[in-house]
Amino acid sequence: MGERDKYLSKEFTRRQFLKLSGKSLAGLTLSATMLNTLGVTQQAVAEDKVRVWAFPQGLLVVDSDRCVGCQRCEINCTLTNDGCCSSYISRVKVTRNLFSSHKGTGLYTDDPWTYFPDTCRQCEDPACGNACPMEAIYVDASGIRRVDQDKCVGCGACAEACPWHMPTVNPVTKKSSKCIMCGACVEGCPSGALSIVPWDAVVSAAQAV
Repeated sequence: MGERDKYLSKEFTRRQFLKLSGKSLAGLTLSATMLNTLGVTQQAVAEDKVRVWAFPQGLLVVDSDRCVGCQRCEINCTLTNDGCCSSYISRVKVTRNLFSSHKGTGLYTDDPWTYFPDTCRQCEDPACGNACPMEAIYVDASGIRRVDQDKCVGCGACAEACPWHMPTVNPVTKKSSKCIMCGACVEGCPSGALSIVPWDAVVSAAQAV
């Protein structure tokens, strides 16, 4: 393996994308190979319609331009993790975005029908974990920040501390939850707004630059 291959290894590439997790890609110019691999256009990137999250299994790509607001991601998330269908406790948030545009002026504005999937940024220094009085939010072996259900008392401090209010206290179980990067949200997305690109494909696209 050459120096370039070592530099653009799977672990290095994942660490680089972790720095971009949940952030806008606007302002970045991606190669044609990377755009094709991620399944997005440079125009969508430039118009701030693309977000990426570094999952253990690959790169979660969110293209808000393709989101139709059907909420299937929320349904799949809660069926997989909670055994019920609930937009409120879903770890991926779409429904709450249906009621405000990015300008905060309501559902139907000069920038109408604004909705997009949004989820935990898996922050390196998580405000949610720092605020938890029970130290219930921990990092597992894969580097994912999870909620220890045995320690959680449902106080909601994590939800209040998170800048994006991603953790949600289940009103039935009185326990908080957040994205564990299981990928259930991607399954069944009819429009391709959500996809997971395997790390090998991302690394290959990076090496093709």
